[in-house]
Amino acid sequence: MRYVLLDRITALEPPARARGIKCVSLSEDVFTDHFPGLPVMPGALIVESLAQLGGVLLEATMREQGRPELHAVLSTIERAKLRRAVRPGDRLELDVEALRVSDLGG
Repeated sequence: MRYVLLDRITALEPPARARGIKCVSLSEDVFTDHFPGLPVMPGALIVESLAQLGGVLLEATMREQGRPELHAVLSTIERAKLRRAVRPGDRLELDVEALRVSDLGG
């Protein structure tokens, strides 16, 4: 199974920030089991959509710096709060900002 959780990147400003959109549809596989009769997008997938957008930002930054062999991996999440349920028909407007990057590969 493969989850691509970005429908569109609306702004890409390496190395600082990126914006994107995810339109949530009832036809997505996750709603088969989460939850029958009350479809709610799992918080882990909301975070994953942000991680995917952040990965695009970081890899674009690495390409600009002549390091295209480096790839982004989410390693830490601090103070994440999901304030309301995301349901089919909702549109997630995603905004990521690079605060700190480290090269764990050496």
